[in-house]
Amino acid sequence: MKRLLLSLHDVGPCFEGEVDRLLDRLSMHAAPGTLAMLVVPNHWGVHPLLPGSPFATRLRGWAEAGVSMFAHGWFHRDMATHDNALDRFKARRMTAGEGEFLGLDGATAARRMTDGRDLIEQVTGLPVAGFVAPAWLYGSPARAALGRCGFALAEDHMKVWHPPSGRILARGPVITWASRSRARIASSLLAARLLPPALRHAPVARVAVHPGDAHVPALLDSIDRVVRRLGRTHRPARYGDLLAG
Repeated sequence: MKRLLLSLHDVGPCFEGEVDRLLDRLSMHAAPGTLAMLVVPNHWGVHPLLPGSPFATRLRGWAEAGVSMFAHGWFHRDMATHDNALDRFKARRMTAGEGEFLGLDGATAARRMTDGRDLIEQVTGLPVAGFVAPAWLYGSPARAALGRCGFALAEDHMKVWHPPSGRILARGPVITWASRSRARIASSLLAARLLPPALRHAPVARVAVHPGDAHVPALLDSIDRVVRRLGRTHRPARYGDLLAG
């Protein structure tokens, strides 16, 4: 069976309206029990996920309906100083200052990972499925910390893996969209046309949506087209199914 993994990133109280719109969109193509949410515990340090809050209650309801919950950083903001030229390039070009785990030391990375996991599990009453760094960017210390923290699943732009063992569970580019400029919108629309045919024979295809997508009709239409097209060759599945495989 070819699997289609659908994820909604940057879930938190500051994007509640966008989460609703995107969840409604994805739910037209897949059951809630096959979807994943990537939850930010305290977005940019000003939008905390508070146990007992109305949004926390909604998050618990989604988890109980079968949505897989991933810890997605802590602040979702890069506050590190990057000495490495490649890391500086990634921090500037691959994300809008949100590659939180690109420059963290191992101890800080591990603390934020486990604090995020503990908070999300307190809110939902269920274990998290795994950890995904904001913007899919990890420094070497953060990658090492993942294995020590015992997360069952992690992913970046090109793969999904089992951190404790390092075993690769799926390979291939994730299809995603960018909304922060006209040029990025255009380039992501082009990629969204080219990638589905290239992935039709892949055992696993991944699609990730972000809150900014909810404000651009062309991106919403593209999301629908991509998921419909991949749905002809792949069946919506849970990330956890990769472990069973």
